Amino acid sequence: MKEFYDITRWLEERGAVHSIPRVESLPSPTFRMGGEEHVSFSTNNYLGLATHPRMIERACDGLRRYGVGNCESRLLGGDLDIYHALENKLAAMKDKDSALLFATGYLTNLGALSALVKVNQCARVYGYRSKGRQSYAYFTDELNHVSIREGIRLSGADRISYRHLDLDHLESLLKTSTATGRIIVTDGVFSQDGDIAPLPELLTLADRYDAMVYVDDAHGTGVLGATGGGITEYFGITDPRLICMGTLSKAYGAIGGFVATDQSIADLLRLTCTAYGFTSTLPPDQALAVSEAIDIIRDEPERHRNLWDNQRYFVERMQDLPYTLVSTLTPIVPVLIGDEAEADRLSLQLRDAGMHVDSVKFPAVARGQGRLRVILNAGHTRAQIDRLVDVFRAASMGMQQAA
Repeated sequence: MKEFYDITRWLEERGAVHSIPRVESLPSPTFRMGGEEHVSFSTNNYLGLATHPRMIERACDGLRRYGVGNCESRLLGGDLDIYHALENKLAAMKDKDSALLFATGYLTNLGALSALVKVNQCARVYGYRSKGRQSYAYFTDELNHVSIREGIRLSGADRISYRHLDLDHLESLLKTSTATGRIIVTDGVFSQDGDIAPLPELLTLADRYDAMVYVDDAHGTGVLGATGGGITEYFGITDPRLICMGTLSKAYGAIGGFVATDQSIADLLRLTCTAYGFTSTLPPDQALAVSEAIDIIRDEPERHRNLWDNQRYFVERMQDLPYTLVSTLTPIVPVLIGDEAEADRLSLQLRDAGMHVDSVKFPAVARGQGRLRVILNAGHTRAQIDRLVDVFRAASMGMQQAA
């Protein structure tokens, strides 16, 4: 017991314990903290839908009709028709046959990835016998989200990590693998770097080595593509080997997660995935709110345009400053600082100026790769972005003078 306290004190002395700000309202993108208004450049509420009047009204309709929670597994008495309606919408958006809803995005990865490799084992209970011995391996980008790593660990299958976006390394691993079932797993948009997985090339490798591709499109759904359809729309691609995962708590402004895939795989997941069948799913009001969000994105395309206009404006304004932008492909534009203490100091300087930008450091990124992760939002004004850039400029001048 004492060891926990000793470790905590030791980490506090080295500035390793994260300081979590307490807020009085949620960012849309402005919010209140410490009795003052701040502008968030960290919110995942990309399109500002979480406070949209239509979303709120639809959620209220759900509360009045169904109450505040499901309280049932969908395999028992909780399989409401509104869940099927939302799953059909999500499947159509990803150009897939079927979709499964989960209570959160994190739970989606834990459940789906741990279950995919157990379908053979489950079928054996019903007398199925495969030809030959089956073995499974996941081939996972080294920078994939922690929920992917945890889901693979729970699966019991081999976890083979390849260097970030290194297709040659991935191919060498696929080529030497003896697994009978191979699954390539990648983030669509990498949450700490803001870069995009090369999905067409990954599917080419999947064809060559008879693998499946599981893409976590948490930060792409509602954001990438001409209409926010995500990474598949961005690349204009669909493939029977592809399993699309997404969250409902970012661009869609609610809570939940989903997997969109072909009908046969969806049926197997409904049978084998304990995270789907042995817990309650998202509350009914949230399902209705997400369904409305999909319609709002269609009805109000200016939100999507504003998001990308703001992204381009920020990137352009930062070009003449002496900072390295880790990626400029998505609304996640990390500003590399390097020293973690300096990243924390600059984050506090921004907070003093009325802006919130996350200081990202180990274990979210490697040691020595501290950064300010700027996330652009459809609701940002040019004046707010200009203020952010001005603080970065002042900080860079201060660092130059100190040097």
